[in-house]
Amino acid sequence: MNKVQPRIQKWPATSRLLHWLSALLLLVTWCLILLYGNNENPLYISLHKAFGISILFWTIIRLMNRFLTNAPPAVPMPRWQSIIARLTHFALYALLIAMPIAGLLMSVYGGRPVDIFGLFEIPVLVTPDRSAARFYNDLHTNIIWPMIIIFTIAHVGGALYHQFIKKDNLIKRMS
Repeated sequence: MNKVQPRIQKWPATSRLLHWLSALLLLVTWCLILLYGNNENPLYISLHKAFGISILFWTIIRLMNRFLTNAPPAVPMPRWQSIIARLTHFALYALLIAMPIAGLLMSVYGGRPVDIFGLFEIPVLVTPDRSAARFYNDLHTNIIWPMIIIFTIAHVGGALYHQFIKKDNLIKRMS
């Protein structure tokens, strides 16, 4: 006899939309820096910065949405998994705020304003400082970026574990 699956309680539509658009923004931003690294077309780095600043604002919107909407009941899991899931989500939010701020500071301390899709420009409001620009570059590329990769892998890995090993349809909550 087939076991009846309980009805999946999804995240609100706004949360699902913000989640998947965040993933898309991050992917586009990453592709743009790869393109820039392969041919150094200034358009790619300009778009990379604009999309990066977009991720900052998008993440702030996601956090506001998270506090203003009700989450569906948690999927049953051991306490240690719940703690790891919460820490992973917290880390991803923090990193998605820290990454564009570090990139912005790298640019402005390098004496370069940041153009936002030709709509407006974030001006250089600080005295250019090569050592500060280098510090924020190292933070942006060598510390925060690998951490985003690690926590994204943990996030996706946890979702896949629930979907294919525990078979509790966790992914359907965000689809």
